[in-house]
Amino acid sequence: MKIGNITIDGYAALAPMAGVADRAMREICAAHGACYTVGEMASAKGLVMSDRKSEQLLDVKDDRYLCAVQLFGCEPEIMARAAEKAMQFDPPIIDINMGCPAPKVAKTGCGSALMKTPKRAGEVVRAVVRTVNVPVTVKIRSGWNLDSINAVEVAKICEDAGAAAIAVHGRTREQMYAPPVNIDIIRQVKEAVRIPVIGNGDIFTPRDAADMYEQTGCDLVMVGRGALGRPWLFAQINAWLGHQRVIPDPPVSERMRIMLEHVEKLCAYKGDRVGMREARKHAAWYMKGIRGAASMRREIGELTSLDQLRALAYRAAAGADAARP
Repeated sequence: MKIGNITIDGYAALAPMAGVADRAMREICAAHGACYTVGEMASAKGLVMSDRKSEQLLDVKDDRYLCAVQLFGCEPEIMARAAEKAMQFDPPIIDINMGCPAPKVAKTGCGSALMKTPKRAGEVVRAVVRTVNVPVTVKIRSGWNLDSINAVEVAKICEDAGAAAIAVHGRTREQMYAPPVNIDIIRQVKEAVRIPVIGNGDIFTPRDAADMYEQTGCDLVMVGRGALGRPWLFAQINAWLGHQRVIPDPPVSERMRIMLEHVEKLCAYKGDRVGMREARKHAAWYMKGIRGAASMRREIGELTSLDQLRALAYRAAAGADAARP
């Protein structure tokens, strides 16, 4: 698959999850086979106002793997200025968010609210495309609600405005992350445009990825919540789609090793205080389903040091070993 002049060689990408898809997460998923990643969305207005936090979200210069930056906004001029500032960080691709369902984003007319204003969506894409010299992609939803399923219309408008690829999350904004994803709308978008289409939603297993490809004809699948605490899912998808080979989930001891590697990266990039605070949600995801995880939940919520996490990881691994027949 190619996005503009950039070749993406693989089967699954990491979705741009706010508060999750930071440098540590991107690196750990790429190391396990994610062929492409998209960073956390950054506010166009924040960038234009030189907000330090927004700028930090775009710093992909040190990423060892292919990573796009994502902007959200609904004013073409502001988005163009933000994209120009984003280019200071040398991103290979700029992605425009038209899918975020968060009320604080949508109520301003940004994110998934752009699905309600297709003409404005096209103006936003055109303004960014005219400003930068890298491919511009767009992430959309199936529509705002079940009475306005307009992903095909929006995708065609974005293509005409110069978008190099479209990612489609097969749910409306009102559906948030349930019920099951609408595979058919992704297929319809793929059939309607000439640019690559990325299928997103409910990719939790290699079979889910295979079904997305087979039922939509999409060019790439994008994994979001399925990768939380399970970065090895990318390797499993690659093995199944590439060689029809099944890779089982790693043993608990290996899961804990990967978790510690992930959190060590968090602390290295963000400092121990912030890193350990953010490590709590990741630790809960990594330990989900492990024997004794429920009893350790309170401790996970109070983690303040890597040593505490290492002790929890050791106990989890030891408990799993003791439970083996």
